[in-house]
Amino acid sequence: MSTASINGCCLSSIRSAAQSSARKATLRPSVFARVNSSASPPPPPSLIQNKPVFAAPAPIITPSWREDMGKDSYEEAIEGLKKLLSEKGDLKAVAAAKVEQITAELQTPAPDGKFDPVERIKTGFIKYKKEKYDTNPTLHGELAKGQSPKFMVFACSDSRVCPSHVLDFQPGDAFMVRNVANLVPPYDQTRYSGVGAAIEYAVLHLKVEYIVVIGHSACGGIKGLLSFPDTGPHTTDFIEDWVKIALPAKAKVKAEFGDAPFPELCGHCEKEAVNVSIGNLLTYPFVRDGLVKKTLALKGGYYNFVKGTFELWGLEFNLSPSLSVKDVATILHWKL
Repeated sequence: MSTASINGCCLSSIRSAAQSSARKATLRPSVFARVNSSASPPPPPSLIQNKPVFAAPAPIITPSWREDMGKDSYEEAIEGLKKLLSEKGDLKAVAAAKVEQITAELQTPAPDGKFDPVERIKTGFIKYKKEKYDTNPTLHGELAKGQSPKFMVFACSDSRVCPSHVLDFQPGDAFMVRNVANLVPPYDQTRYSGVGAAIEYAVLHLKVEYIVVIGHSACGGIKGLLSFPDTGPHTTDFIEDWVKIALPAKAKVKAEFGDAPFPELCGHCEKEAVNVSIGNLLTYPFVRDGLVKKTLALKGGYYNFVKGTFELWGLEFNLSPSLSVKDVATILHWKL
């Protein structure tokens, strides 16, 4: 991992308000990292019967393991052949050929090279079980008693930006919400109760200390936000309505960088949408209360998987207990 200084990211929606109220918010970039990963090939499939399932067997969905798992397939066949070989020496050549045949069949990919999702899940769990679960019984013993994560993380559903991989989070480190474009909607008990429930649980029950909203490069949700018209009928059932949570970011970026090429606009908007989400977090009463009591902090992040870099910035508000949603909107220079 190599480190270097970064150019400061500016939370401009806060900055404009800060000019009129000096101590409202400050933005401090603090972390830069280069991430290089190398994927190891999955182990050859050997265990768990390859049968279609509607509900996955317990060993697949829970970290439990039986010593006899798979004995009725590969291992049992091998042991049977070894026994036969020891009893009848003249069958040595036949047994050896049969072992090679069974092994080849089990290691042969799906017909026509097609992706086998069941096999991928099986081999993935076996790898996790052997390399992660079995090697750290103390950690998983503690996790069985409960969780006390320090972080709540909002990240994009994009398959290329899993926070557990990017930030090396271990089980129990972070309570996560992933959605299109890593957005946090404003407080709304009807439209966004799912996100609200997650924030409420994380802040009031898990007592997380940090909420981090992480944007990323080449985000399809932000590209859609900049491409969809602001008004008129929707062409999607859910996507347009969802990404328009970040319309303030779109408006700000177009006002400041309107003549920039589209990819550059996307990059600016990917970061500004993080700032919008941080602002929306302030509309949740229990989040504001945590900030007032200094038991909670909000941070924004940006992962550029094209360049292998990560940026992190923090916000500190001098908030009073009586701060209202309209006060928050004033700080952010938004209209309600």
